Parts: sequence; C-alpha cells; structure tokens
Amino acid sequence: MTRHRLSMCGRFIDPNLRGTEFEFSELKITPFPRRFNVKPTQEVYVLLGQELTCARWGLIPSWHKGDLKDWRASTINARIEDAATKPSFRGAWRYGRCLIPAGGYYEWTGTKSPKQPHFFSSAGNEETLWFAGLLSVWNDLRTCAILTRAANDTVTPIHDRMPVILDSTEREDWLSGSNRTDLGEGYRVKHHAVARLGIRDEGEALIEPKT
Repeated sequence: MTRHRLSMCGRFIDPNLRGTEFEFSELKITPFPRRFNVKPTQEVYVLLGQELTCARWGLIPSWHKGDLKDWRASTINARIEDAATKPSFRGAWRYGRCLIPAGGYYEWTGTKSPKQPHFFSSAGNEETLWFAGLLSVWNDLRTCAILTRAANDTVTPIHDRMPVILDSTEREDWLSGSNRTDLGEGYRVKHHAVARLGIRDEGEALIEPKT
C-alpha cells in the first residue's frame, strides 16, 4: 500500500451533536444539515471557550491586505511542531486557540488517480473527535486551521501525519495556551476503506466500509 504524503486532513465529516451538551436547541447559531464531505473554504463548527460557533476553514491571518481571493497560501492545516513561529499562524497560536469538532476524517492512499479513500474515526467510546484548531479574525470573518502532527501507529499504515486530536485533559491544556508539541500523540483512531468520493458527493453512505 502506498501512503499519500502530500496534503492531509483535507476532508472530514460534521460531528453528531444530538444528545450532547451542544444540542442544537441550545446553540446561538443556525446549524447546517450534517455533512459527510466537508471541504476547505466551507463553514465549520468551532468551539471558543464554551461557545460553539462557525468559522471558514482555511485560516487567513489578520494582517492580510487585499481581497479574500488574493490569499493563495494553503492554510487549512498547521503543523504543531512549527505553527508558533510561522507568520501565517503565530498570531492565532498566541491569541486564537480553539477546538474543531468532527465525526471523523478522510485520507487517501495511492500514487495515481483515482486514489483510495479511507475513513478515520475514534477507536474509543467518544464519538466526537476534537481537533486542536487555530482561529483568526480577518475583516470580521472568522477563519480557522486544523493542527496536525506526526502520525501514531494507528495512522501510519495510511499516512505519516494526523490531526492533533485531543482528549479531555489535553483540550484544557491546549485552550489554556500550552506550548506542548506532544499533544494528541496518543489518541487512538480506527480506519477502513470507503468507496471513492467526488467533491460534490454527500451523505452518510460515504463513510460505509467499501465492499
């Protein structure tokens, strides 16, 4: 199997918030129908303190001059190893810590198209994955990035990177400003191959195991 080493965590699925402390009836935002193929530049849920809100996936630093379309850098992901010093992310590292909830995410294997997608979800009892995130407000627009780290052994058969997925203690550490770069290294996930999905495909069938 050939692992895909280029982009990572470029698609994920919305969390299932029903029956949780973030039940939609308690939210101050209008929820969108649960999506199973969330893409960069779309609005995603972010947790700021105890407030669940939304942000555009793809961080734009507050200092960017010009229009939205003028921002060309790929900033959907930030490496936990060096985000604190990268010009695009260092402001959000200091002042824009957030959590990005997800129900799972996709990675691809193969060197030629069409590549084989794999779906990753929690290997434990907690259904929601809490990604460490960075939030930046640009021209009153909330934007965000997902932190990534070196993969652990539950991910390395597919990819050499993984999102920084935090347990309850690590979530508190991250939001309180910890500079630890080992956050998320022990989080266990499981994965299975799924049918190939196009950019416009949607629905719960996308995460069913490939037959």
